[in-house]
Amino acid sequence: MEITVRGDTDEETARVIATALAEHLGRPVELVADDGPVAAAGDESWDDGDHVVTDREDRLRTDIERVLSGGPERGHEKIDALGKLFVRERIDRIFDEVTYEDGTFARFDSGDADQLEFPADGLLTGVGHIHDREVFFAANDYTVKAGSLGQMGVEKEIRLAERAVEAGAPILRLIDSTGARLDADEREKGGSHMDRYRGGRMFYNQCIHSGQVPQIGVLYGPDIAGSAYTPVFCDYLVMVEEISGMAIASPRIVEAMTGEAVTMQQLGGPDVHATQSGSADLVVPDEDAAATAVRDLLGYLPQTFDADLPTRTPKPPAANPKGLDAVIPEEPNRAYDVHEVIDRLVDRDSWFELKPRFAPELVTGYARIEGRPVGIVANQPNHVSGAIFPDSAEKGAEFVWICDAYGIPLIYLCDTPGFMVGSAVERDGILQRGRKFIYATSNAQVPKFCVITRKAYGAGIYAMCGPSFGPDATLALPSAEISVMGPDAAVHALFGGQLAEMDGEAREQFVESAKAEFQKFVDVRAQAATMQVDELLPAGDLRDQLAARLRAFRNKRRTERDRHHGTVLF
Repeated sequence: MEITVRGDTDEETARVIATALAEHLGRPVELVADDGPVAAAGDESWDDGDHVVTDREDRLRTDIERVLSGGPERGHEKIDALGKLFVRERIDRIFDEVTYEDGTFARFDSGDADQLEFPADGLLTGVGHIHDREVFFAANDYTVKAGSLGQMGVEKEIRLAERAVEAGAPILRLIDSTGARLDADEREKGGSHMDRYRGGRMFYNQCIHSGQVPQIGVLYGPDIAGSAYTPVFCDYLVMVEEISGMAIASPRIVEAMTGEAVTMQQLGGPDVHATQSGSADLVVPDEDAAATAVRDLLGYLPQTFDADLPTRTPKPPAANPKGLDAVIPEEPNRAYDVHEVIDRLVDRDSWFELKPRFAPELVTGYARIEGRPVGIVANQPNHVSGAIFPDSAEKGAEFVWICDAYGIPLIYLCDTPGFMVGSAVERDGILQRGRKFIYATSNAQVPKFCVITRKAYGAGIYAMCGPSFGPDATLALPSAEISVMGPDAAVHALFGGQLAEMDGEAREQFVESAKAEFQKFVDVRAQAATMQVDELLPAGDLRDQLAARLRAFRNKRRTERDRHHGTVLF
């Protein structure tokens, strides 16, 4: 509806009149004067050209465009030389849509230069959508002082994290920062990372928010000193090959302090953190792969710890579930790849492995069964017979604890000779670190199911959620063997003195006879007869059995413990 106004009517008054008339009439209103449109209201579908743009708004939009273009030209040249994307291109690859940003004008300098020195203070924060889910994000802009953190950037990150928890949404941190901004100008002097509400507060928030909402970090560059705690405090960390790295001190500082000459990749590159420290959950070849990994990972995680898990359309497994028994060898010490078992249990194309190159004797990852997420912890007989080492104990403990935090059911596939023995693993803390795995399994209250596929020796079955550790079912396949130790170790433990006095054929015959008696003792049918397991079932039925039990325990209740927390720290 077009309404003509006469006389002098200022712009603000015209807008108020147009809005009031539109609300009263319930239809769009446009006020016009003799020289053209004055104001309009009431139809959000109007094109951008159907309204009056004031000089004031035009100036603001020009300033916004300057901010959105990032830092000075030298900053853009630097990321080009490093083979990195501009941060806004990076965000566009991950998000379906960015709905809004906060702090766009942080550290704004209203000079006349086309390019700003500190646009958004080098840190973008806001909210976007991935698969119709809201995700809060913080992303360093490397074109602004190499992504270094200034006071306003820190303030933005703190607000972002606290609001994400209030809103109940995951936090995605796209990390490309050299750390705290050391060459501060007059506007930043006097600040300290130790202030109560400054830099240290970022890490404090990451700690107290842990387990409340998922926190995902993607590392795109070298992250040094205190700021390197940002990626390691995330629940999940993705590192990009060749361009990323993290360490508590730079190679230059390391050489000055210790005399060790080392490159950034040698000190804390993706290979180090994927294979030795275990800090990286995934290493990807490029930024496109990083975007895909983030989007896929979110498909297994809830919005917040007490929200429903996301579901997908169920798919049949990649391999025939009925062929499972043929995958597991008759011989207890013969190797096989546990991934062949997983392929017959989970929905096709749903397997998402975490830390695949760290402690490969234990396999951890997410998958779906009938479209619903599960966490899988599996011994890998293809690597050191699936024995549990200090690193794999730590890996298992962390994975179980995260699954419990976010309500993801757990399936343990047990085929292990137990915890590794020897002086080397004792020095590495096999008992100290092994207890973490057992502790996490004991305290996890999500639906959890132990499947004994073959060997379940010694304390290995404790960590793998055996009958005493609160599983909602212990299932055994016909190939299962449950014992304090394996047959070879048992014979030597029981008859070591006698064997020392024997040699040759007599010794071999004695050992074989003793092992045959041992096999009678660990016969899985006899153990099922005394309810040492809940159910002995054909391997070909395992997927259907797991699916049915997952459905039955979908609404499993948690039990409040009468304590503040346990004393075993992760």
